[in-house]
Amino acid sequence: VTGGSSGIGKCIAIECYKQGAFITLIARDENKLLQTKKEIEKYSVNDKQVVLCISVDVSKDYEQVENVLKQAQEKLGPVDMLVNCAGTSFTGKFEDIEVNSFERLMAVNYLGSVYPSRAVIATMKERRMGRIVFVSSQAGQLGLFGYTAYSPTKFALRGLAEALQMEVKPYNIYITVAYPPDTDTPGFAEESKTKPLETKLISETSSVCQAEQVARVIVKDAVQGNFNSSVGSDGYMLSILTSGMSPVTSITEGLQQVVCMGIFRIVGLFYLGSFDSIVRRCMMQREKSESADKTE
Repeated sequence: VTGGSSGIGKCIAIECYKQGAFITLIARDENKLLQTKKEIEKYSVNDKQVVLCISVDVSKDYEQVENVLKQAQEKLGPVDMLVNCAGTSFTGKFEDIEVNSFERLMAVNYLGSVYPSRAVIATMKERRMGRIVFVSSQAGQLGLFGYTAYSPTKFALRGLAEALQMEVKPYNIYITVAYPPDTDTPGFAEESKTKPLETKLISETSSVCQAEQVARVIVKDAVQGNFNSSVGSDGYMLSILTSGMSPVTSITEGLQQVVCMGIFRIVGLFYLGSFDSIVRRCMMQREKSESADKTE
């Protein structure tokens, strides 16, 4: 599990450990990794289970990522499931975001998933089995105010997942893309400190999920080999609306998409209208405030 020292990644690791898995946690902060290791070990179901910690930045040096994953496989055996959960967020108006923030987010959120996946795919093909999970976001299905740096990196994971799934399906390897909503994690709390007003108001139109709940859904979908993983009614609607040419796990899933697409599009248009209204009201309030300041 990359990004496994906190948030959704940590909860996914705990959920898998509860099911008897051997876990490799990958993150940058060694102290947080060791704290998380102790926390996860409380949930062991047998005395053979192991939690291995690796401190590395998965977005910087592919050879380093490849080497540490090779070492992990030598200690614990081949990777059955890779969960790409390393990620970061930054919000702000497009013209206010520093250019290097766009580069950093693409490196962490996209390349930080490419590198670990690239490092394990050959072994999975040889074994004719494996699961790879990409943790995207609902902001990877719908572009929203304030997420011009973040959303594209999460949209990119969808394209990677679709293309990769077509390549590896004959080898009995299945890809899952998870689209969690706003989730109560340290990263979400940090992001909320700098959110523009418009982004906050749009986010408040839906509830915040707990990381444990999101983790349970992701693990269940990954084990079942589902391509899409969504949480709640809003997540289900978005997964139908944005299904496009993405793979389906069953005929039933495909039929649900065909039947519900039109209805959900109407509902989605109402949502978009309300979001546009929020943005316009904020702009007008800001202009009134600026005009009043000039008058004074």
